Parts: sequence; C-alpha cells; structure tokens
Amino acid sequence: MRLNLAAHCLARNARERGEQTALMFLSANRVEYSATYNEITRECLRMAAALRSMVSPGERIALRLRHGPEYALAFFAANAAGCVPVPLSPQLQAEEVAFIVRDADCALSLYDATLPCPDWNQISHSTSRSNFPSASGSKKQAIELKSFFITVREQPDSSLYFADTTAEDPAFLVYTSGTGGYQKGVLHAQRSILGREPMQPGWHGMNSSDRVLHAGALNWTYTLGVGLMDPWCAGATACLHTGTIQPTDWPRLWQEYNITMFAAVPSLYRRILKYDDLRTYDLKALRHALTAGEALLPDLLHAWRQATDKPMYEALGMSEVSTYISSGPQTPVRAGSPGRPQPGRRVAILLADQLQHDESENKRYELAPTDAIGLLAIHRSDPGLMLGYWNRPEEERAVYADEWFIGGDLARIDADGYVYYHGRDNELMNASGYRVSPLEVERCLQNHADVAEVAVTEVRLPSQVSLIVAYIVPVDAELPHAEERKRNAMALHILRYAAEHLAEYKCPRKVEFVDSLPRTASGKIQRRLLAERK
Repeated sequence: MRLNLAAHCLARNARERGEQTALMFLSANRVEYSATYNEITRECLRMAAALRSMVSPGERIALRLRHGPEYALAFFAANAAGCVPVPLSPQLQAEEVAFIVRDADCALSLYDATLPCPDWNQISHSTSRSNFPSASGSKKQAIELKSFFITVREQPDSSLYFADTTAEDPAFLVYTSGTGGYQKGVLHAQRSILGREPMQPGWHGMNSSDRVLHAGALNWTYTLGVGLMDPWCAGATACLHTGTIQPTDWPRLWQEYNITMFAAVPSLYRRILKYDDLRTYDLKALRHALTAGEALLPDLLHAWRQATDKPMYEALGMSEVSTYISSGPQTPVRAGSPGRPQPGRRVAILLADQLQHDESENKRYELAPTDAIGLLAIHRSDPGLMLGYWNRPEEERAVYADEWFIGGDLARIDADGYVYYHGRDNELMNASGYRVSPLEVERCLQNHADVAEVAVTEVRLPSQVSLIVAYIVPVDAELPHAEERKRNAMALHILRYAAEHLAEYKCPRKVEFVDSLPRTASGKIQRRLLAERK
C-alpha cells in the first residue's frame, strides 16, 4: 500500500481547501504566524527538496529546533522527502542531544544555533544497525536553520513532490525514557497516520470547521498528533503557541480566536482554574476540552464542568501507539476512567502473574476476566503501533506477548468496557505527561562530587500534583541532620547541577537528604518505600 504521512495530511487539503488557514502560532498578544494549506504544502515540499539534496531517503534527520513554525514545517518536510525526522525537545542539554543524534545515526542535524548544541564535529556516529539502514553512505552533517533556508529558496518547482513511500516504511523516530535508564527510540511507520483515525469518533470528533489549540511543544507525540496531524487529517485549523504564555492567557486566546477545541495535560487545566475565573469569558465557540498525558482526577473534571459547562474528554496512550482508550462525544465520560477502547481497537487485560517464559522463550499469558487488574495490552495488528524500538531488540521482545503489545500499564476493564488505570508495572515516572526513567536522573546525580548514593522517584502530594524527588545519601554523613540553611544550600547546588545536565522536565523538583536508602535483601533500591515517607 502506497502511503506517505505528510501527503495524507496536506495534499488533499491543498486541493480542496487550499486558501483555508492550516496553521497559526499564537503568542499571548497576537498572531505570530499564519499560513494556508496551499502555503504550508508548498513550503514543506520546498524544504523536502532541499533535504533530498543533502541526504538519501530512509536516513534520519535530527530536528534541534525551537518550538515554532519552522519545527512543524521541518517535521513534515523530512517525512515528505522520504526521510525519518527525529524530533528533539528544545529543553534537552547538549550532551543529551549528542546521545540521541549518535544513537539514531542521524545523517543530518538541522539546528537552531540559539539552543545548547553539541560540537557537531565531535559526535562520532555509530554504524547503523537498523532494520532500515541507509545504503548511501552519506557524510554526516549539521546545518544551521538560517543556512538551510537559503538552500530551500534555491529549489526548482520540478523538485516539489511527496516521496513515494509504503505504509510500512519508517515515518518518524521519537525518543522516550526506557526502563534501562537511557533514552530509546520509538520508530513509527507511515501507517501510523491511519492508526489515528479511530480517535475521531472515539475521542476528539474533529471536523473541517474546528480551530484546535494545543498547549504542548512539537517534540511531543501528543502535540504532533493532536496538535497537527489530527487537525490536518480533518481539514481543520491547527493552532499552537509561541513565547511565554501564563495560565490566565489561555482563556483569552480561546475567546479571541474562537477556539473550538483545546488540548493540554491535566496539570495545566488545574493551573488555569486556580488563577482565573472562566465564567467571565465568552466561550460559546469552545465545543470541548481534551486531556491526556496524566490521569484526569474526578475533582478536576468536576471543577472544569462547574466553571465552563463544557465537556472534557480524556485519553490514555503512550509513545508506542499514541492514544487508544478515550471518552468523547460518542463515549460518555465516567469519572475515574479514561474511557473505552476506541472503535476498531483490540484491547485486553493480561494477567500479570501468569506471564512466564516457556523453553522456547515465547511468553504465555491468560486473558483476565472482567474487573481483574492486569497488564493493559493492545493487539499488534493496530496500524498505530510502532515498528519497533530503535536498536533495542531485547527491550522490544520484552513488550510483546504473542499477538499483544504490553506497555507496562496496569488496568482493569469493567463490564461496560470502561478502563480503569492502576499505575505502572515498572518505575517510570510521569513529569507533566513525559515519562522519565529514575535511572537516567540517578546516573546524572551520581556524578556530583557530594553525592554518595541517590534514588529518584515520583511523589504525589496531597494536592494530587506529582513531583520528581531525589533522595540523596550525601558524602557528608552529618548533612541529613544539619541545620536547615545548610541542607537547603546543598540541595540548591545539586538542583542546579541537574539543570546543567538534564532537560528541564527530567530535573528533580526537590532534594531530600537521608542516612540510607531502603533496599531489598538482594540490594535493589525500593523506590516506592521512599515515596511513602512522610
């Protein structure tokens, strides 16, 4: 089957509604960028032509860019060129960027020089061990954004076309935290755009008259999907933000630009409700709100309904498959549940205590009965499911049980098909919708000269907000019992160290000094016991 993700999102819209606004970037005070489907499509194809002149189809292109129009265009242009965009967070530090560029064996790094960047000449790219290697032997290179656009302007009209890719060809490669403590690449196919189709009836219900505003950044699959791909598949207008926007700015944007759908994480909705009175705004255009990335707690859902008289629909998903369980206009909301499997999805609960290996190392499992808690699984035939983990065959094998993909979420399904989330089967933390490995943060902090031992975990506060907390056994054994001023000074020093080496969303928000870390008889740190400390 011939399929190209970028063409699927843009080509038909350019033909049928070419002069309709496709993309807007809004600051707190004005429209910073606006372009029609004709303009977006043409610019993407010019950028794709420029990329083809530098690298070969199938090769990876790192996007080290700030959140903005250039990021959106570059992502779709790389796909339109038949290459594989690797979206990077602007929050990453230079050493984190270097790891991903090296691990993904990127042939090209498109970068913004105002962001912390590694010394591109010093990055030693590993030989590609992928199932989708490039045979071109292209020289690895990095090009600054301004220089790249000089090349874009030179492209002739004859070079403007979408790549002739198949549904199973790679489309993009996103990096997320792995249980091993290192970022791992999740490789998605061109068919992933078809895997988003069940979200329309099952969650957001977008159509061509919608103006969809997403509060996230473009390196995140939640934003790339719900903020760009889904609006463009529906022929709607995608709206994103730029610059610094305060919680009180969002309702004004909804009102001023007739936003019909707003998407964010629950923690942002909580801040909006805390700092503003939504009853003072004219929100007649707003049809409903969307939320994902964190669990939607019943008190927040109630507060939103009281303040707006508008529905809020939740979805549950992951980087490997995007959202696949949700409530929506056709799926009534039940407080405490993210909803039901979207139409056409095959979802099951596998009994965790029954998973085992037989002599051939194939996993055996049993389907759980109604209301039994087990591992949430989705059938591997789902078109939205990843092609695999980039060069991580052991981690990839660990998430499949015969025909099922298991992402590590514990859940149960009731008699009406509603899913109830019961946490993680592993210790990955949730930081504003991003999954973060405690091992990655611990490895960083362990290099600090004043840290003897460290354990990092997610702690939920009485307000239901979660924090990443670092529990540290200091080199100075007296520090846990020292005066508060001394402990606070050392904690601030360690937090600053973390900020120099980790993306902002990975950094601990608090440091606690302890005499020792709780461990099992075999010496494994018991992070959950730390989280239960009062």
